[in-house]
Amino acid sequence: MSEPMTQPDSSRERTLLQIIEDLAAGAPEEGYSLRQIFDRLDESAFGAGLFLLALPCCIPFLYGVPQVVALPMLALAFQMVIGREEPWLPSGLAARKIDRKGLTQMATGGRKWFGWIERIIRPRFSVITGRRSERVIGLFLFVFCSSILVPLPLTNTVPGMAVAVTAFGLMQKDGLAVTGGVILGTLWVGALITGALLGVNVITHISTAILGS
Repeated sequence: MSEPMTQPDSSRERTLLQIIEDLAAGAPEEGYSLRQIFDRLDESAFGAGLFLLALPCCIPFLYGVPQVVALPMLALAFQMVIGREEPWLPSGLAARKIDRKGLTQMATGGRKWFGWIERIIRPRFSVITGRRSERVIGLFLFVFCSSILVPLPLTNTVPGMAVAVTAFGLMQKDGLAVTGGVILGTLWVGALITGALLGVNVITHISTAILGS
């Protein structure tokens, strides 16, 4: 008599994007709180939390959800800077909910924009993803998340992608992905700051010319 065929443990094989898709598929209409979502993640590292929260910031025309996740992202990035080993959210932030529609858009957008990263990412240059380096990376992520919090055009999509790529790299110990994400975010935020300073300078000169005439 043959032995019954054992089912593979698919939970060990699921990627983070697949876990997010499962969350969206099984979510009630009101969705889940951030605490519930974090509890359901297979990964408890900062990378998983930041990647998840960065997804809605990367998706064009997804309104509302980025405002829900911006402050929790800042909280996680700050904890990386101060060297916490496990992510934690204050009860007020952890209670924020993402409804089923938002989760579905996150899952669909995550697959569309970051499905490629699952195929190319792998452990390499692990010195960049070590505990000591993680605090420096957290500082960059804190700056990118601060940009996402600013409710102006061009301040959230590219920084959100930078956070997502960096966070995915942290999860998979891929120093090359982490470096790429940090460079992308730094160049974009630097360009935004430069543009803002130039704009203020132009306005100042125009105002001075008008008042002096």
